[in-house]
Amino acid sequence: MEFENISISSGSIQTEEKLPVRYDLYAPISGTSREFPVIIFLHGFKGFKDWGAFPDACEELARNGFGVVAINFSRNGIGEKRTELDRLDLFEKATLSKDLDEVGLIIKALQNGTINNSHAQLNTDVIGLVGHSRGGHTAVAAAAEYESVQALVTWASVADYAERFSEQAVSDWQKKGYTEFPNSRTGQIMKVDKALYDDAIKNADRLIAIRRVKDIRIPSLFIHGREDETVPYTDSEHLHIHCSAKEKELCLISKAGHTFGIAHPFKEEFFPPQFKELVESTSSWFRQYLR
Repeated sequence: MEFENISISSGSIQTEEKLPVRYDLYAPISGTSREFPVIIFLHGFKGFKDWGAFPDACEELARNGFGVVAINFSRNGIGEKRTELDRLDLFEKATLSKDLDEVGLIIKALQNGTINNSHAQLNTDVIGLVGHSRGGHTAVAAAAEYESVQALVTWASVADYAERFSEQAVSDWQKKGYTEFPNSRTGQIMKVDKALYDDAIKNADRLIAIRRVKDIRIPSLFIHGREDETVPYTDSEHLHIHCSAKEKELCLISKAGHTFGIAHPFKEEFFPPQFKELVESTSSWFRQYLR
């Protein structure tokens, strides 16, 4: 651990639809002119930047010498309240294209100085991506899409999001124009519009991770729990196999499920061993390749 003091600032940038992409920027306080590479963190389906121990993980990455930008996609269902899914009207209309475009929006905001920190000089020409689950799927597409991205880490990533559309969901979309997903944590029933399905099928070559990963030649680490109950670890195996990078690794964590031992809210003093291994492996990868 390099830096004891961390600065945390928050803000938002607007999409073309005038929706906020809210972010938290974690940055080391060094007191020197040193420049820090930037990592962008992407949450998954029904997730958000303040879920569980995600903020603690971002802070840990910042202590290792990185600026870390954790974002809420504009249509992730979170409104003004940081941890409440109170904008399900926005969630309903989310698409993979919108998520991918918003990663580009964040990169642009970093590079033009809209997102900055007075306590740390950020090297916005050197950007890493880390994403969990659907966020990992988006991170793969973004790594292939945006030239500034120079290293990638995925956590329990989906390989092909279109393959996760069940027969029931597709039937619902065709008949009703929407399907519904229960949120086991909150008890909410979350509608998803047919636009998600149409977008994924129509723009598969741009959006689907297992297709885009073949275009990736930057250092890429695929981390997955061996006991993932939501996304099988074979998804990360497939991404690793098809990734064109010379420097690539697959890390399977034993006794780890989809969230690596973390639940929301996270109130423990220490990370469980599976999540600790996840964060340490991520930090190590970026320290090696994002400089």
